[in-house]
Amino acid sequence: MKIGIIGGGIGGTAAAYALLSKGHDVTIFEQAPAFGEVGAGVQMTPNAVKAIKGLGLYETFLESGFFPKAIVGRNWQTARENFRIDLGAEFQTHYDAPYIHIHRADLLDLFATQLPLECCRFGVKCTGAELTEGGARALFDDGSTFEADLIVGADGVRSAVRGSLFGSGDLRWTGHQCYRALVPTGGVVDYVNPDSTFWMGPNAHVVTYYVKGGEMVNIVAVTEASEWVEESWSTRASHEDMLADFAGWHPDLAKLFSKVEEVYNWGLFDRDPMESWTKGAVTLLGDACHPMLPFLSQGAAMAIEDGYILGEALGLYPDDLASALAAYEAERRPRTSKVQLEARERGRTYHLPTEEEMAARDAEYARRAKEDPRTTGINTDWVYDYDPRCFATRMRELIE
Repeated sequence: MKIGIIGGGIGGTAAAYALLSKGHDVTIFEQAPAFGEVGAGVQMTPNAVKAIKGLGLYETFLESGFFPKAIVGRNWQTARENFRIDLGAEFQTHYDAPYIHIHRADLLDLFATQLPLECCRFGVKCTGAELTEGGARALFDDGSTFEADLIVGADGVRSAVRGSLFGSGDLRWTGHQCYRALVPTGGVVDYVNPDSTFWMGPNAHVVTYYVKGGEMVNIVAVTEASEWVEESWSTRASHEDMLADFAGWHPDLAKLFSKVEEVYNWGLFDRDPMESWTKGAVTLLGDACHPMLPFLSQGAAMAIEDGYILGEALGLYPDDLASALAAYEAERRPRTSKVQLEARERGRTYHLPTEEEMAARDAEYARRAKEDPRTTGINTDWVYDYDPRCFATRMRELIE
């Protein structure tokens, strides 16, 4: 098939690689002059790592990753441990994949460097898509068009492809703002544990973890905002504002924050799950159809799963695009909808405003820990259990 993918982020490049691997004629369109990601980290949970295994890129992926020892929840002032999920051998055996921290640029490169240069078109901005008699057509701001058997909108939360066929819809600001920063440490330091650490306080939380093989610490610090904040990963923020918003937090965090040189501010926006994300020969992928808050660390993970499943679905129905897209959406939409809504709920539970509410939440974490250590705290067993590699097997059984 001739396929056009709009958007050269993590989801778009993962889909392009998956589809090229299946023998399709793929062209990917990116409005930037080259592939590139902001300086930030990303947590790759086992479900996403299984998709990377399925794509045959696992060994390459590990070269840039950092293996955290645990997921740990801590009190914002005392550092009291509220929950711990060990990420060692038992965890990896159970899920058939590890939990990995990686720099977003390294994750993008994992897919982008596999793409032939001739299939990549840069500096072109998509303004929408339309259906044609034989497929679909992408429209660009320079007046050019691209006709294909399939157009995939992987162009982010403000997707032009989505807007042209489904409407711009219900994008809304959540009232959260997120500070993002990277701190070079030259290795693991005594004031940042080698874990994925969730510090939870009143109306705010902080997540810290190592990337670049342990050479840098990624900071994600979310708080309530008094006024609207732009939805952009590249908006510079004030270091002084960041320090003021987290004044009184634990000394280890204060020490880490004091070493921040550049900080970015990101307004968190949300949408309700879509009822459908396919029309004719146009479908959506990643944030274009299921933008989600970062509280479950699943934005990039869901996009990679999408790309893998789309490739598998087209392979299962090589001569029936409608059935392939129906299978893709039937597999992905229920799962991503649940993750969207659960991530939204974590924005509430991570930001409880009073000591009494936080104490009740932490007591619940302790209760869960006794029942099953894997589901304690952030309670993500159902997210990590998913194995996208099983999709094709299940579908073949249904087809036969």
